Amino acid sequence: MEDDKKILEDKGFNLQGQVVFENYSGPDWTNKTMDILLQKARIMCSDEVELYFAGVDVTSVHLYNPRIELEALHTILSFLDKALCSGYHTINGILHTLRELSIKLIQELGDKIRLETIIVTNYSCDKERYLLQWGKSKGVRSKLQVAYVEGAGRGAIATEDLKVGDIALEIPVSAIISEELVHESDMFPILEKIDGISLETMMLLWSMKEKHNPDSKFKLYFDALPECLYTFISCPIDIDRVHATGLSFGVNAIMALDGTLLLEETVQAKEHLRTQYDELFPALCNDHPGIFPTELYTWDQFLWACELWYSNGMKVMFTDGKLQTCLVPIAGFLNHSLCPHILHYGKVDSATNSLRFPLSRPCNAGEQCYLSYGKFSSSHLVTFYGFLPQGENPYDVMPLDIDATITDCSKDCCPLSSWTNHMENLETELEILEALRSTFEDMLETLGETDLDDRSTSWDVKLAMEFKDQQRRIVSSIVTSCYYGCKLLEDELLKK
Repeated sequence: MEDDKKILEDKGFNLQGQVVFENYSGPDWTNKTMDILLQKARIMCSDEVELYFAGVDVTSVHLYNPRIELEALHTILSFLDKALCSGYHTINGILHTLRELSIKLIQELGDKIRLETIIVTNYSCDKERYLLQWGKSKGVRSKLQVAYVEGAGRGAIATEDLKVGDIALEIPVSAIISEELVHESDMFPILEKIDGISLETMMLLWSMKEKHNPDSKFKLYFDALPECLYTFISCPIDIDRVHATGLSFGVNAIMALDGTLLLEETVQAKEHLRTQYDELFPALCNDHPGIFPTELYTWDQFLWACELWYSNGMKVMFTDGKLQTCLVPIAGFLNHSLCPHILHYGKVDSATNSLRFPLSRPCNAGEQCYLSYGKFSSSHLVTFYGFLPQGENPYDVMPLDIDATITDCSKDCCPLSSWTNHMENLETELEILEALRSTFEDMLETLGETDLDDRSTSWDVKLAMEFKDQQRRIVSSIVTSCYYGCKLLEDELLKK
């Protein structure tokens, strides 16, 4: 937030949110005004990391992150809509003109990033249709249907042309699986006595039993979930290779991750879950066999439930201000995109007591409608969702362990020159770049080579290899950048 304020001040923007419409002459007035609004909105919509990588040149229309551009345009649109509703009659014409331009720019951005939707017709969606019918009977309003999409699995398809602001999906609170259900269950008096147990874990244990309840209100929802919890989300995996999350990776997939940081992340996540399971079972089954039947609370069932809540759990803000992790039937068919149609969701509308999913950019009839699961790295998406996003993920990270002692050592004994003035010292910059290049060259060598053409490879090994190949491309790009950076610095030093 402080970084946003600093950049806004440097650019001469008003920090109170006021916008002054100057009387530009000439036909290009609208575009100039929009450029100013976009500069401010881009800064406001960016966090510290995004601002760092985008640089200070927020005037550029070629930002590295299309999501930020969409966020910025949508922020401007919301501002203009509020201004129009506030009764500024003297500038209504200006506001309407800018609003039309905002819609046009959003449409153009959508056209650039639109993904082709190819429906696979030889897959049955009966269970999904039953769930949609159930939702309709519970008051769900939807302009989406479920279909199998090539390269993605199950997806939500627009049934009509949807404009910015249209509600693609509306789900009443009564159709949401929230923590009130576990409070009403017979297991809650037992679980609340366990020290340190979270409501999320209680909900997880509740869902393990509820999916086998023939009288469950949510039976059709649980029936529509694959037994192995295949997270049908956008990924380059073949559609006939149904899959779970990285938590279900087998030994071969884990071995395929050798050389990547995801290896340690996956192993640690699974070990944490196993420890959590062992703390609860078989004790609960032994002490309360009627409420926690052994056959329903196996390790495999526990892992299934973990994957369910990790991949389908949604943060929902209720009208009382309480934030809960919930399962939202039907909304789970909306897949993730780096620049989605639906940006803002998760807050219950007090007027309708429902969860709404409004569009931030248009979605044509027959096109897959996307939302965003969050600003997650590819490693996080693989581990907890089971897929790699299409396109370049701007939230991928490459953490480095840098020896902090180099900042404390003297110039005589330090392997690198002082870092405090490295921006003014070409020799120090060169040393740093050479050290980074060496580090990433070693990392690139560790990653080795993979063969992605083996069609007999299991889904988890293939996904692990896809991730490793992506990491190799990133590291290779860094090595190349370091090389050319060193070359430029060497040329500058020769001029001195």
